[in-house]
Amino acid sequence: MYSRNVDYINILRLRLNSIELIHNLWASKSTRFIRTRISIIDMIIGIMGKSNVGKSTFFNAVTDLSVQTANYPFTTIEPNVGVAYVRIDCVCKEFEVQDNPIHSVCVDGIRFVPVKVIDIAGLVPGAHLGKGVGNKFLDDSRQADGLIHVVDASGSTDSEGRPVGAGTADPLYDIKFVEEEFDQWLCSIVGKEWNKFAREAENKGQRIDVLLAKRLSGLAINDMQITKAIHQSNLDNKKPILWNEEDILNFSRTVRLLSKPTIIAANKIDISSTGTNIVIMKEKGYDNVIPCAAEAEVLLKRAAKNRILHYLPGDRSFEIRPNTNLNEQQIKVLNTVSMLFKKYGSTGVQDVLNKLCFESLKLIAVFPVEDEFKLTDKKGNVLPDTYLLPDGSTSKDLAMKIHADLAKSFLYAVDARTKQRLGAEYVLKHRDVIKLVSAASRR
Repeated sequence: MYSRNVDYINILRLRLNSIELIHNLWASKSTRFIRTRISIIDMIIGIMGKSNVGKSTFFNAVTDLSVQTANYPFTTIEPNVGVAYVRIDCVCKEFEVQDNPIHSVCVDGIRFVPVKVIDIAGLVPGAHLGKGVGNKFLDDSRQADGLIHVVDASGSTDSEGRPVGAGTADPLYDIKFVEEEFDQWLCSIVGKEWNKFAREAENKGQRIDVLLAKRLSGLAINDMQITKAIHQSNLDNKKPILWNEEDILNFSRTVRLLSKPTIIAANKIDISSTGTNIVIMKEKGYDNVIPCAAEAEVLLKRAAKNRILHYLPGDRSFEIRPNTNLNEQQIKVLNTVSMLFKKYGSTGVQDVLNKLCFESLKLIAVFPVEDEFKLTDKKGNVLPDTYLLPDGSTSKDLAMKIHADLAKSFLYAVDARTKQRLGAEYVLKHRDVIKLVSAASRR
C-alpha cells in the first residue's frame, strides 16, 4: 500500500490518461451497455463547473454504466448529453423472482434506473455578461431539474481554470462565483423591463406570481416554486412596482435554490490538499458537499468492463477477479484506490447522483406491472420498468407518466404486495410495485 502522504493522482493520471494501464493488457470482450429509450426519461440533471475541474471526467464516469448483463450498445443522445443511472435496491429479491428489465438494469439485486444528464458548458467569472461561453451555459442549464456542481476541491486551478499549485486556489470562491453567475443570469431574465412589466400587472390586476411563471416557463421552474420564492424573499406584501434591484436579485437567488437543487461534487480527493478544503466547505455551511474522485471511478469502471474487477457503481469496495494477473504498477494504483475507499467510503460519483435525486429532488422509484401475481407486463417481462416520480405522486400520476390515455381511462390500481385495490389519489411509496387498471385494459 502507498503512504497516505503520496498523492495517487500523480500515478493515476499517468496511467489513466492513456487507459493503457489496464485496457491494453486485457483486450477481453468489451462490456455492452444498455440502450435506454429516452421517452421514459424526463428527469434532467445538469453537470456544471468552471473549466479544468474534472467536469468532463465526472460526466464520463457517471454515464458509463459498464455492467456485464446489459443488452445493447449505449448510445449518446447528443454530444454533451448522456444517460446516467441512479442506484436502488431492486424488489426482485423480496419477491424471489428473476427479473428482466427493459429500460433499466438489475445486477445482483441492484437496480440502475436511467436519468438524463447534460454536460453544461464551463463557466468563468462574468459569464452572465457573455464572457467565456456564458450564453452556452445559459442555454444548457435552463432545462435542468437539478444540478451537480463539480469543484476542484484540491485548489489546484484558478478562477479561469488554469493549473496552479495544489492548495493555492480557493474552492469556496469557485462555488460562490458559479452561484452568483447563475443568480445574475436569472435576475436578468426576471428583471427585464421590470417597471413596465410590474406596471402592466398592476393596471390589469394580474398576480405577479402568475406572470413570473410565464416569464420563467422555459426554465423548468414551476408555479409553486415561484410562489414560495416570493414568500421566502419577504415580498408577499410589497407591490411589484416597488421591487428594487436587491429585491429582484434576492427573489432570483431564492427561486434558484428552490428550483435547481445542487449537490457539490468536491472532486480530486486523491490530492492531499483536498481534505482540509472539504472541512472548510462544510464549516461554511455547505452541507451538500460530497467528496469525489471521478478519475478513480473511470479506472474502476474500465477495469470492470474488461473483467479485471468486480465493481458496481456505488459499491464500497471492489474485488480483483480470480486468475487475473496484475503487474506491479497496476497493483500499486489499485492499492491507492483502496486507500481512498478506506478514507472516504467510495469514489463518491454514484453518491452524488443518488443524493441529488433521492434527497434533494425527493424522487421515489416505482415498479409498474400488468400482472400483480407474476409481476410481468403483457409480453411476460418480469418487473420490466422502474419510473422515477416526485415524492407525493399518486397512482393516477403514475398512469399519466406512462401514457396520457392510460390516465384518461384510469379506474384503479392494485398493490402487488397486498393485492389491495387502490384509488386514484393513493400516494405512492418508494419501491411500490403497482398494477394500473384502466377502462381500456378491461375490454
